[in-house]
Amino acid sequence: MSMLKINDLRAYYGQVQALHGLEFALTEGTVTTLLGANGAGKTTTLRAICNMIRSTGNIEFEGKKLGGMSTESIVRLGIAHVPQGRGTFTNMTVEENLQLGAITRPDKKQIASDIERMYDHFPRLKQRYTQQAGTLSGGEQQMLAVARALMLRPRLMLLDEPSFGLAPLIVRDLFGILGKINREDKVTILVVEQNAQLALELAQQAHVIETGRIVMSGTAAEIKNNEDIRKSYLGY
Repeated sequence: MSMLKINDLRAYYGQVQALHGLEFALTEGTVTTLLGANGAGKTTTLRAICNMIRSTGNIEFEGKKLGGMSTESIVRLGIAHVPQGRGTFTNMTVEENLQLGAITRPDKKQIASDIERMYDHFPRLKQRYTQQAGTLSGGEQQMLAVARALMLRPRLMLLDEPSFGLAPLIVRDLFGILGKINREDKVTILVVEQNAQLALELAQQAHVIETGRIVMSGTAAEIKNNEDIRKSYLGY
């Protein structure tokens, strides 16, 4: 079953067109990755889904059209967006950031339980729960950004370059946790990532974007094993 459907998506920064008729769908419960070089349109796609930039076309989430909806309303439908750069509230503690992630939820009794669940996913955060987010390492801040998004109890998570600027071992740990979240919490994930090899290990489906157009779609295994695609678009 398709959770998210995108048809003829075109996006613009001022008069500059960044996306040129993207079409793809996300199957519920899967991990899908968008791959491509810098400037290909990957981040723009996530922003368009959340209605953060001007776009045309049709985006449907669980049968609801997102066109014309505010970003806040889209989040309330169950779509969490973790932007590049992490975006934690640096002057707040780890636990305050997690509580803020659940601010739209009415089920206050469950929030404390969910915070403990985040600490199970990310033990480093539990060790630093009273520490200001701005004093955390880059990897810990990224973990906090993901955990805060999960506090929304999203159905779909959009991740923009989660490995950016992180040490390889931290990246491996983070992607392992993302796989666990997908399997155990049944969160559908759309991840934009320049580390193509790692993204293809995590994902089941992949789309390769170049200059705002999808140039190839398939299973992660198909993309990984296509030597021409790897050399031309993925850089390895």
